Amino acid sequence: MTAPEYRCADPRADGQGKRPDSCYHPPMPTLQESVAARARAARPRIAVRKVPADALLPDELHAVTRRVLAARGITSPALLETSLAGVLPVSSLAGVEAAAVLIAEAMTSGARMLVIGDFDADGATSTALALRALRAMGATAVDYLVPNRFAFGYGLTPEIVDLAMQRDPRLIITVDNGISSHAGVARAQERGVKVVITDHHLAGADLPAADAIVNPNQPGDGFASKALAGVGVIFYVMSALRRLLRARDWFAIRGIGEPNLASLLDLVAVGTVADVVALDHNNRRLVAQGLARIRAGQCQPGITALLAVAGRQRARLTASDLGFALGPRLNAAGRLADMSLGIECLLADDPVRCQELAARLDALNRERREIEQDMRDTAFARVERELEQLSEGELPPAFCLFEEDWHQGVVGIVAARIKDRFHRPTIAFAAADAATLKGSARSIAGLHIRDALDTVAARYPGLLTRFGGHAMAAGLVIARDALTPFRAAFMQVVDAALDLRARERLIEVDGELAPGELCLDLARELARIMPWGQACPEPRFAGRFQVDDRRVVGGRHVRLVLTPHGARKSVSAIAFDAIDHAWATQADHISAVYKLDINDWGGVESVQLVIDYAEAN
Repeated sequence: MTAPEYRCADPRADGQGKRPDSCYHPPMPTLQESVAARARAARPRIAVRKVPADALLPDELHAVTRRVLAARGITSPALLETSLAGVLPVSSLAGVEAAAVLIAEAMTSGARMLVIGDFDADGATSTALALRALRAMGATAVDYLVPNRFAFGYGLTPEIVDLAMQRDPRLIITVDNGISSHAGVARAQERGVKVVITDHHLAGADLPAADAIVNPNQPGDGFASKALAGVGVIFYVMSALRRLLRARDWFAIRGIGEPNLASLLDLVAVGTVADVVALDHNNRRLVAQGLARIRAGQCQPGITALLAVAGRQRARLTASDLGFALGPRLNAAGRLADMSLGIECLLADDPVRCQELAARLDALNRERREIEQDMRDTAFARVERELEQLSEGELPPAFCLFEEDWHQGVVGIVAARIKDRFHRPTIAFAAADAATLKGSARSIAGLHIRDALDTVAARYPGLLTRFGGHAMAAGLVIARDALTPFRAAFMQVVDAALDLRARERLIEVDGELAPGELCLDLARELARIMPWGQACPEPRFAGRFQVDDRRVVGGRHVRLVLTPHGARKSVSAIAFDAIDHAWATQADHISAVYKLDINDWGGVESVQLVIDYAEAN
């Protein structure tokens, strides 16, 4: 079983204890919670990841690094290799040639193309990549449209097609959506518009009647990386288009320099990590190449501006920075306003304009955090009331929550917080209008949330208006008066599908570190060896420590000085949002799960521990 990760965006708090932009809260009950809630939030089981005996990794790597890599299935030098040359062939992704032909025909005839995006970070980077690539290849009549979350909802709906027709497109290209847009595709074709779908979400039993579909998860596609994000899919389509145009002498005839699409890999890296898709070998290559370009300063001006407002150092950028610093700022536009703001930031070339847009995105992200805090407090109180109706120590199979004043754009984050705290699949709903609710679902290992919703839809026809998503996250729409029967049906399906072992909270670690291994060299090597992320989690270690000193920073965080058990030399540690935890404020000895990290203060680097979970002992 894959352990839940309680990860911080960046453990390097500033001198005032500034909190990172987005942190998962450790699954520890606070001092304010009731005794019953503390009992129900059961202590997790901490397990050491198994290391295969046949791993053959370079001897120049630290023994701990070799152990960490092997435990993630990276057992040979070939699996460490992240060159672009090893990326899966473009031609192995079904549908790319057909999509390239349709786009090339539109470019040749001068027909207007319209890219229909999505309102999250993957959708924003996908849209920006498509526009930048098409314009670099000489397309003169191409624009984009991204649905407003609150007015239109997700995907290529008939209403979006009607809105798109005001721009008179002859070809619609979807990015990060479309695989379930049967009605929208039909409406476009009724209006004489061809449709190319590029998506990565799971397909239903029937596919839309689009002119071309590119999706590694469509039936019959043998593409070896099913985890490709939406931005990865459109990158492959643009690569196929460039190859086709080259074969047709398009660039030579028009005197256009053939674009280097690798210059767009920074967008691929951001979208891939922010969408929390599995970092399989192909995705690790794409992300590693994008990270390398950003670190070298070879990235879009908008990404440079976003890094600046997030306070991230480009040269020390890690994959987690992409997901927990850049991703939330892009997502904030789609959650609270209009994702066009994020897309424009990624499309702009003027640094001053990029700085203005990045500042607006940063302000939206701060507003999102304030809204989230209020909603999260309400959600926890709601769960407390539900738990009071159950036997001591009992947890329901899932949570399904709704509050009238909850914000549509933030319910997904609230669902994630409840899921993280109680280790149960969670759906949070907000009112879309007087008759409709929109929900966001988050799941745990052991329950495929989209399949669970599919089961509900099959058993109870008409209960779900619309749904879609992944194994760990999904979106859905129901009628307001269907909430009670839906909650009952969802609970029933989850209860049957979620076995006892899946309900157990598990934190996997990479063993213990000897006192001499708590060093800067190992922290640097672990930070650089691999883009860590989903299905390739950041290294976590366990250990016992004596607490030598502690102080509160930033109001809620606790900075500690710890001495490992049996050692003499102490090490610095930081625990975010730990002010309410007795182990952080009172205990003399703790057992902790932590990440080995680098603290950069005043240009001086030192090793520090970032504590994810701890208990007094």
